[in-house]
Amino acid sequence: MTRPNGLPVLLTPDETADLLRTSRKAVYAMAERGQLPGVTRIGRRLLVRRDALVDWLDQKHAPSPKEARR
Repeated sequence: MTRPNGLPVLLTPDETADLLRTSRKAVYAMAERGQLPGVTRIGRRLLVRRDALVDWLDQKHAPSPKEARR
């Protein structure tokens, strides 16, 4: 099941790594440490809820210098 932006509702570790611009290994490490939101395990399979990840990224972003001046 995909949404209009092209990303599925549940992301694989590879898709999550691409979105975060990191490695698959780093995604597994973050999930293991509880640093990644929306992690769901189905058996041994790791999936990440796209909406939770995108919301988390929105909260984590720092304002750009142009935004800070306004």
